[in-house]
Amino acid sequence: MPDTIRQIRPALSAVLLALLAATLGACSGGDFGRTRADMRSDDMHRWLGAEATGSVGLKPSQFQLTDEERQLRDLAYPMIEPPLSRPAWKSVFGDYKAMPSPWRQKIVFDRTMYGRTLIDEPHRSHSSRYAQLMEDVRNDITRFEPFFASAIRVIDLDRKRDASMARVSALSPKEKDDAVARMQENSLIVQWVQQCLEQRVSSYRWALERLVIQAPDGMAADADRLIGELAAQTANPPVQAQPPYGRAVISKG
Repeated sequence: MPDTIRQIRPALSAVLLALLAATLGACSGGDFGRTRADMRSDDMHRWLGAEATGSVGLKPSQFQLTDEERQLRDLAYPMIEPPLSRPAWKSVFGDYKAMPSPWRQKIVFDRTMYGRTLIDEPHRSHSSRYAQLMEDVRNDITRFEPFFASAIRVIDLDRKRDASMARVSALSPKEKDDAVARMQENSLIVQWVQQCLEQRVSSYRWALERLVIQAPDGMAADADRLIGELAAQTANPPVQAQPPYGRAVISKG
């Protein structure tokens, strides 16, 4: 009997280890905070359009995304997700979640949240907080041009789409509705990013002001210069998405 027990124990241990490894593997994310592979897909950001239109009482389009529209959504997501919004452990596990659009009634923008998170998170020194702030601003500056270059292409193609509908033979009401809905989606996504950039500039300035009064440092001048650069770009975007087809879009918060 003891020999039998000794033979069973290693087998049980192996099974338990295998189950534990499978569980951790299912939960773990990609390296360096990247979204894990099983959550990635070509249309993983498609929900942005449905969220934007749904939040202002419009229906999403049932058309498939074009390559340009898919790229617009892929470039929009990192500019919409608030910086420092993921706790460190969630970044390690590749956390990914949908977010409400700024037109949701209950969404209120808190310009202090980024700064409070930056200051409250453990850092080895205040210099590292300044460095984190500048890195976040640089990331937004780097993302700015690719996103708006994509937005210019998508909006230009939508203008052509709109003009061509009058010449399409036997255009069904469903096809027209889906075409209009897709143009509304694209326009609202660009407006969503524009609002988020304005909010980020406000958040970064609040954070820098608090860092300066808590721990004055020569790095503050560099941070202020970067925030000013992002603010200038945000105030003069290369394309202005218009409210979709005469509907007023009201920003909440």
